[in-house]
Amino acid sequence: MGETKLVYGVCPRDCPDRCSYVVEVADGKAVRLVGNEKHPITGKFLCPKVCSQTPDRGYITRTYQKDRILHPMKRVGKKGEGRFRPVSWDEALAEISSRLTEIVDRFGGESVLPNSYSGTLGLIQGEAMSSRFLARLGASRIHHSLCSAAGGKGYKYSIGANVGMLPEDFQHSRFIIIWGSNTITSNVHLWPFVQKARHKGARVVVIDPVRTRTAAQADRWIPIRPGTDGALALGMMKVIVDRGLYDREYVSRHTLGFDKLLDRLDEWPLERVASITGIAAKSIEALAVEYATTEPSAIRMNYGLQRHGGGGMAVRNIALLPALIGAWKLQGGGVLLSTSGLFHFGDLTCKDFGYPRTRLVNMTRLGDALSTDTAIRKRAIMEGSPDPPVKALLVYNSNPATTSPDQNAIIRGLLRDDLFTVVLDHFQTDTADFADFILPATTQLEHWDLHDSYGHAYVSLNRPAIEPLGEAKSNTEIFRLLAEAMGFDEPCLRDSDVDLIKQALDVDHSHMRGITFERLLEEGFARLNLPEPFLPFADGGFYTPSGKCEFYSERMAAAGLDPLPTYIPPHEVPGRNEPDGPLALITASPHYALNSIFANVPYLKRKLGKPTAVIHPDDAAPRGISDGDIVLLRNQRGEMQALARVAPDVMPGVVSMPGPWWRKFSLDGHGTNALIPQTETDMGAAPTYYDVAVWVEKVAET
Repeated sequence: MGETKLVYGVCPRDCPDRCSYVVEVADGKAVRLVGNEKHPITGKFLCPKVCSQTPDRGYITRTYQKDRILHPMKRVGKKGEGRFRPVSWDEALAEISSRLTEIVDRFGGESVLPNSYSGTLGLIQGEAMSSRFLARLGASRIHHSLCSAAGGKGYKYSIGANVGMLPEDFQHSRFIIIWGSNTITSNVHLWPFVQKARHKGARVVVIDPVRTRTAAQADRWIPIRPGTDGALALGMMKVIVDRGLYDREYVSRHTLGFDKLLDRLDEWPLERVASITGIAAKSIEALAVEYATTEPSAIRMNYGLQRHGGGGMAVRNIALLPALIGAWKLQGGGVLLSTSGLFHFGDLTCKDFGYPRTRLVNMTRLGDALSTDTAIRKRAIMEGSPDPPVKALLVYNSNPATTSPDQNAIIRGLLRDDLFTVVLDHFQTDTADFADFILPATTQLEHWDLHDSYGHAYVSLNRPAIEPLGEAKSNTEIFRLLAEAMGFDEPCLRDSDVDLIKQALDVDHSHMRGITFERLLEEGFARLNLPEPFLPFADGGFYTPSGKCEFYSERMAAAGLDPLPTYIPPHEVPGRNEPDGPLALITASPHYALNSIFANVPYLKRKLGKPTAVIHPDDAAPRGISDGDIVLLRNQRGEMQALARVAPDVMPGVVSMPGPWWRKFSLDGHGTNALIPQTETDMGAAPTYYDVAVWVEKVAET
């Protein structure tokens, strides 16, 4: 019998739960992965995407999956054909470094563009070494806009930082609004605290265009027209103020601009709000009254509601509600969008050469950025010049051919013969099909990492549980090797992963006091040094310039934005429903995948089934669509086929289809993001994933 050991790890995925787990390793092989019962948020259970208590699913299955890439691969066919041959690391590094050197010498460093995002949210395997290498190269910078940029910006205009309630405090709430969040699917470890509150008599209301798993479990589902959340928040403010239900003392002491807000609310009678949102005026009034008169009241909003033209303003408006009623004064009162602002780590930038201020490219417009047309390329540039064109693309922690907006535009760019593309990944994704080289990356079971969270207040350490399979290497090691191959000799480009972790923890901030590498090695995780209970704004102290919750924001005025809460309509979502007109498309995350991750795990792939579009019976009937038909969703950017499910689980005028789908797993070779525009939100330059008009028509019966 060989050695058996238990190793602490942490889930790196784009999820607020940031679960702590324990890996059982026998004879050098990971055999079991379970939730860390010592972790106050994770406990014993993990989500179905990660759990490995059965042998056909989760991280362990994914790590040992037969089609995993375990050796460097070089393209032998045409781009997009997906044909590669294995090569040695020496050959791959020599050719990649040679090509990059040639490109930089001829076109300049800014002709190299990285595309990375939330394939891992680890501080180390995310950007710690890659950012140093890219800065030394003088490459273009990428604006990480896809997920939360609009909502984060709007929240900070009101609150000042991504700080709010802690998840465990929801058990003390008496009235909970879950707004634009499918908690059971995308934040499942909050749900037990919500359930504890319900057992004490709390009511739970879900506001969402789709009757999600969470909405189905709530006390009440309030369907809302996509992109109109900001108007609903204004309507609630109007009711609260008109009825005198606001907290006069808290507003007087801890908010700024209330008098100006009163003038703005005069513009928002309930009839106007009802006509915009599709929610009856009486329902809006009842919601506002219950929210303002039940103590403590809590709001959980997530990033779904900010993926439309006015998304940043919508989040700003909702974030103002707790201050209006003084909810922050009580444990179980307030709002939670993100806890990321509570974490403070040491600076991981390289002091050996600094970070040059190269041009900034918006990830939302990657399709434009890869164009050979200067005028089109210019639309993607946030800072700097559209020239030189992108000649090399380095992709890691992302799968843009599947997950980024305007899939067809991205593929046109990836097909360019003059674009040199290198992809670091575990599998041959849709993006990897277009690569010149695929480099095998390690999984979370095989490398070091350090994690914060945007859904709780615990720092977590990931220890490698097993040796890397095949010739896989960590992101950090790959960029160290690339730096060496290119002749870069700065010491910071040789820092080990443990060095980087210790640098990140070397910080003088009260929240991080007592959190050391040695402690994390022993315990696996550590709570931030916060008071218990944590009431961040009970006595004001907001992170805004004024120190108050800002109904009126000078920063917004300086940025050319309306300084008061307002409503910015969606770009595309139709304002009314017509029998033969377009529908509003919602492409939220599926229950058995996370973005494009896990979609190729056989068990989860079976659970996902075929791409399915949910359409309301009132919209299906005039289009001649029946349950199970194959339908075509189309607009000016692209099209995609799906199976129809006719059900009242969406509000009329809405069609819901989980995404993004890998192109190679779809019905017709197109993913959901073939329909998504490259247009940007009102702030944060984020994509409008849920601000999409599509025509839906029957293709065939099944």
